[in-house]
Amino acid sequence: MKVLLVGNYEFDGSTSMRIWAATLLRELSRVGIDVRIISPRPLFGRLRPSASGVGKWLGYIDRFVVFPRKLRAAAAGTDIVHICDHGGAMYAPMIGAKPVVVTCHDMIAVQAARGELPQLRSSPLGKILQRWICHGLRRAARVACVSRATFDDAHRLLKSSKNLCVILNGLNDSYQFLARSEVNRRLARVPEIQTPFVLHLGSNLPYKNREGVLRIFAKVSREINLRLVIAGEALNGNLSWLASKLQIEERVVQVAKPDRALVEALYNRAVCLLFPSRYEGFGWPPIEAQVCGCPVVASNIAPFAEILGDTAILAPVEDEMGMADAIQRLASDQEFREQLRQRGFENVRARFLTSRMIADYVSLYRELIGEQESRAARS
Repeated sequence: MKVLLVGNYEFDGSTSMRIWAATLLRELSRVGIDVRIISPRPLFGRLRPSASGVGKWLGYIDRFVVFPRKLRAAAAGTDIVHICDHGGAMYAPMIGAKPVVVTCHDMIAVQAARGELPQLRSSPLGKILQRWICHGLRRAARVACVSRATFDDAHRLLKSSKNLCVILNGLNDSYQFLARSEVNRRLARVPEIQTPFVLHLGSNLPYKNREGVLRIFAKVSREINLRLVIAGEALNGNLSWLASKLQIEERVVQVAKPDRALVEALYNRAVCLLFPSRYEGFGWPPIEAQVCGCPVVASNIAPFAEILGDTAILAPVEDEMGMADAIQRLASDQEFREQLRQRGFENVRARFLTSRMIADYVSLYRELIGEQESRAARS
């Protein structure tokens, strides 16, 4: 079986999608699949590397003018083409007769383009792009949704479920529970972390709800001595102002662009991961935290209810006091925290091992190849 993975453009700003495509490439190779990856190469985009402004338009030339011909040529010698990110679904009709799988990670951008998400706005060009993506999703042989919640969104927005299926994500990386000495060694790089801390990992995108993170932590900090570690993208001006207004800026430790080893150590040491997103298609940080023994406090949006259930503390996005109370209990009740840690370990082992995800994709590939061979035999 020969599989061609289609990865993302280098300057599109989607680090998580590049990590996920690399995971597929590595793990499919490990189980004996003949797999390689092709991505749009920055040619014109190198003149102004950026995911916005002039750089974005130059990138469109690389992605939609130069790349399709190279993709068709590469696809000719394969059995399956797998577009790793639904943001590239517009390539599906360009590939020809080969079965195309698209992994759909969420429908957030499509919902924003339709005006369904008030916190997110889409430009006129963005609306056209999302319609093009939806057209590609309809033309794919299978759209593998990363959660049932994403499946339901795709079904509603595409007005069909005939080519949809669910393959739950697995872990992107080999995060694990570490020895205390190793955690101490890695966290020595961040000397500001001396007291117990709550961890948030993510970006400043509105649906990540970082303003909620700050408000929840402010409520907790009135009752107990904790720090808040913000890992990932640094707080923007508005969020920094909010932290100052809430009088918690001295308790906030920012760790911008942490490497994998530091993220793993933060998961291992944190009192909990606080993740009150308004929208997600899946959400990797909660299961990454759980495999490292870190309890999770999150919003009860549909994907989290599905992937976490009773292995985490879930509350409505608006119930910030409820999440604050949960954090306070985790910080003070070690027996309760240990119970939640063990539930998290069991949840990941039972449902989110990378090997399970890869087996599901290989099974899907074989199913589609079989369907194509049957059609060829009939004709």
